Amino acid sequence: MESDRARKEEIEKFDRTKVGVKGLVDSGITKLPRLFQTSESVSEDNDSSNVQIPVIDFQGVDLGGSRRLEIVDEIRRASENWGFFQIVNHGIPGAVMDAILESTRRFHEQPKEAKMDLYSSDVKRVIRFYSMNRNHERLYVLGWRDCFACVFSDGVVNPEVIPHVCRDGIVEYVKHMKDIGETLSGLLSEALGLRQDTLSQMQYMNSLYISCLYYPACPEPDKTFGATKHTDPTTLTILVQDATGGLQIHHEGRWTDVPPIPGALIVNVGDFLQLITNDKFKSVEHRVLARAEGTRLSAGCFFYPSSEQIAGREHGPIGELVLDDSPPVYRAVDYIEFTTNYHKFARTEHSPLSNLRL
Repeated sequence: MESDRARKEEIEKFDRTKVGVKGLVDSGITKLPRLFQTSESVSEDNDSSNVQIPVIDFQGVDLGGSRRLEIVDEIRRASENWGFFQIVNHGIPGAVMDAILESTRRFHEQPKEAKMDLYSSDVKRVIRFYSMNRNHERLYVLGWRDCFACVFSDGVVNPEVIPHVCRDGIVEYVKHMKDIGETLSGLLSEALGLRQDTLSQMQYMNSLYISCLYYPACPEPDKTFGATKHTDPTTLTILVQDATGGLQIHHEGRWTDVPPIPGALIVNVGDFLQLITNDKFKSVEHRVLARAEGTRLSAGCFFYPSSEQIAGREHGPIGELVLDDSPPVYRAVDYIEFTTNYHKFARTEHSPLSNLRL
């Protein structure tokens, strides 16, 4: 009880500084603060040299015919067996991907005074800078990273509220994310054996938010993570990462590297997609290792339902996926309860989805 109280006070003290993890680094610390230290094994054996995360070539995806069927089949197998895959030749210009990473760097490497007014742990804010989402019921270990997030409910946000230093890069990137999101929505629907417009008609990928993630060098990387193990609560995530590496997924009992591929985007299934597909597509744990030198940059785009679907509607496994030999695995739940349940059990040994099972 006393340790929980002390930890809560540590977190609140850190939160009040509004400087984030980079602010700690800039202050010249040489020891990792206790609130970032983990009891989990950071140097866990990881022999993934013979394991290859699926890489799917989107060349010809719009031409239809046998090539599209091949891509749909690859997505189906990757979503069922891995929950993660990388896509290449997806049509997003390299300059746009470089720009979102550079925008991430520019925001986080501003003087602290330029960012402090945006610092907030309030998840309801449309634009915010933060290091953690505070949850005083569970004071879990913090990741060694900072985030700048922009929420695009129903795909819309006023560009003027985005700081000028990163506005152009984010606005342009979101345009392309909407396009690739629509493409993936159709491909995932087909991979489920449904009509191409199924997920689109259900509006399960109409909203999105961008997380511009900055992982500075850590004084004691053997004691913490850049991001602790977690799943994503949303429908789908698309991530662009720099060449630094450090992202891992938990596959077949081992932590497996997701190696950077020039020009590639990483796609992963979220918990909500696992629920509505009745466990056909799998959401898997992933994490980011901390590093002693250099900075890791990435930008995640998280797709989630439209405001219409969030407002009081319940969601369960898609009807066409519930059969006599495949009964529903989950109960119907509205999205607010779904996300509340996620934050209650995220980053624990208890899967957020397990509490929703029938």
